[in-house]
Amino acid sequence: MFKADDYRLKIKDLEETLGEAKYALDIDNRYEQLKKLKAEQEDPAVWQDLERSAKIGREISSIEGKINSYEKGRKALDDAGEIIDLIEETGEEELVPELDKMMSTAEKDIEDMRIRALLRGKYDNSNALMALHAGAGGTEACDWCQMLYRMYCRYAEKNGFKVTEIDRLPGDSAGLKSVDFKVEGENAYGYLKAEIGVHRLVRISPFDANKRRQTSFASVEVMPEVDDDNEIEIKDEDIRIDVYRSSGAGGQKVNKTETAIRITHYPTGIVVTCQNERSQLQNKEMAFKYLRSKLLEKQIEQRMAEEAALKGETKKIEWGSQIRSYVFCPYTLVKDHRTGYEMGDVQAVMDGDIQGFIIDYLKKS
Repeated sequence: MFKADDYRLKIKDLEETLGEAKYALDIDNRYEQLKKLKAEQEDPAVWQDLERSAKIGREISSIEGKINSYEKGRKALDDAGEIIDLIEETGEEELVPELDKMMSTAEKDIEDMRIRALLRGKYDNSNALMALHAGAGGTEACDWCQMLYRMYCRYAEKNGFKVTEIDRLPGDSAGLKSVDFKVEGENAYGYLKAEIGVHRLVRISPFDANKRRQTSFASVEVMPEVDDDNEIEIKDEDIRIDVYRSSGAGGQKVNKTETAIRITHYPTGIVVTCQNERSQLQNKEMAFKYLRSKLLEKQIEQRMAEEAALKGETKKIEWGSQIRSYVFCPYTLVKDHRTGYEMGDVQAVMDGDIQGFIIDYLKKS
């Protein structure tokens, strides 16, 4: 027997969730923001400024995504309400499967909007600059670093993000000692900031003839890509720029000419390199973006440390905290130590299925 009240109660719960997300995302004001940005985008002066035009385009895309997410959820609930009324009036219970499908769609759309509401940080909508570093352990750690890089590339592919490698340092016999790369897409930093920290691997070593169990570590850094007009100022006298021949992929040209760039920032000691683009100019632009993000990261760390000191907290603000373990042997389990979220299918995780870990972290942080 069709129980209309049960469906209406479920719709009421979903409407409350939708309303909370609408408030958090400031949907009512987004329509006016979108109108102003589209008007600005049509200004001929903006056409001449490619960087400004691209930035406005990203802002429009972000706002449209939030609005569309809300409107889809709202429409799904309205449609479901109409079907409930129709079934009550006509007694056509063969429409119940269609109603169940609508309710499922509404739940999915509203959950998507709720997740968007979690990404409200100043830089959450930015592209992400990531750096992976193998820990102590030689070849084992380098292989683990390469496995993580593959995992993030698969994750990006599944979620419509684009990965661009910036720099890499191969291991002595296998894997990677380190790799720097950019992940481009809406809310890339907002999601991937959940990955910051040390990742631990436990497995039977493929490099050990005695097949002993080994534990390896790799650290993950994630920074937002910041624009040139950001508050981060880089003075000419504070940096040294070195050019050298690239050792990476890219064809014969990059290996025969000095296209690679290294920038040293004297006040902080930060050094960034880029060698994967085909021209020196492109590498220089990417290296400066990376430096700005590194400086912003340092600025954020300092601010967090000051806030912690004021609150009397003793927790260190650093990348050194172990956040997740990936166990291949004697059992299979991936567990996030911050949230308790876990998955038994290790291979699925290594193939990029990490969104569950990320969403659970965002909900609880």
